[in-house]
Amino acid sequence: MKAFKPHLQGLPSYPYQKVEAAIKLDQNESPYDLPPELKQTILERLEHLELNRYPTLHAEDVREKLSAHLDWPVEGLVVSPGSNLLIQALVQAAGRVLDTAPSFPHYAFSARISATPYQAIRLGEGFELPMEALLEALQANPAVLFLPNPHAPTARLFAEGEIRRLADQAAQTGGLLVIDEAYHQFSGTDFASLARANPHVALLRTFSKAWGLGGIRAGYLMASPEVCNVIQNFVPPFGLPAHTAQILLAVLESPGYVQGIVQALRAERERLYQALQKHPTWTVYQSQTNFFLIRTPDAAAAYRALLQKGILVRRQDHYPGLEGCIRVSVGTPQENQRFLEAAFSLAEVSHA
Repeated sequence: MKAFKPHLQGLPSYPYQKVEAAIKLDQNESPYDLPPELKQTILERLEHLELNRYPTLHAEDVREKLSAHLDWPVEGLVVSPGSNLLIQALVQAAGRVLDTAPSFPHYAFSARISATPYQAIRLGEGFELPMEALLEALQANPAVLFLPNPHAPTARLFAEGEIRRLADQAAQTGGLLVIDEAYHQFSGTDFASLARANPHVALLRTFSKAWGLGGIRAGYLMASPEVCNVIQNFVPPFGLPAHTAQILLAVLESPGYVQGIVQALRAERERLYQALQKHPTWTVYQSQTNFFLIRTPDAAAAYRALLQKGILVRRQDHYPGLEGCIRVSVGTPQENQRFLEAAFSLAEVSHA
């Protein structure tokens, strides 16, 4: 197809393939749907929605409600159908992208499709931040640095002091530090005060994890008005569907359910961690998210054996430094128990 840009020829697709299983622990989703009464409220709102009308231009109604919920200026918010779209917008706007390796793959994927110069710097042996290399790369040329914190896919939480050093360097060189806080409710961290004080810091957040709304695709950017003015132009007008807006307005009016879900998943996370530490052939890494990174003798074998028992996890062994690794979401207590029973019964255990 000669009408397309040459760099798009043969570009691989985003690395995900849907697989059916009785217990789904592969996408870091919330295992819990919305409370029934809240779901009923949403259905009533949708019943009265005029589907023949366009939604608001830039999700103004949702941004106003979100602004009040976060105590954040409305002009410093961009809402879109999923934070992945905001990642693409930030990459398209960037002159250069910095990343860590391994990392959330959509940063690199967005750079490839937009032909934005991209550099990934390897994490340390224990998944620690390569601070000096990152600081040097930020100093070389202004760049947008994506940093998930807590980190995906390692589930590690980076030290606040390290984040602040990167933020200071971004401010000195005219760069932008984008802290992806998709999992921040599970770690109890919040860098809004840093972003408020430093316009060279932006935050990405999602409704897909702790809010339990992965099915509607909604995320938002918290940043300075200057940054948001640029990024908003990359989000199509009328881009947030009217039904998505109504769901978000309803949950923002009744957000109390989120904390209960977070507490339940944190408790299950600790139970899983304690149990998995006793596994004779697997190494489980400590997590500040709603998932675990686990190193096995053979990721492919572990994946297949778990799937045969009706449990779907995610292989991570194609990423640098993650040889033998799988990723497992924290599910309901029943799902987690089934996973533990399967994990300890795998054939590789008896041959350790």
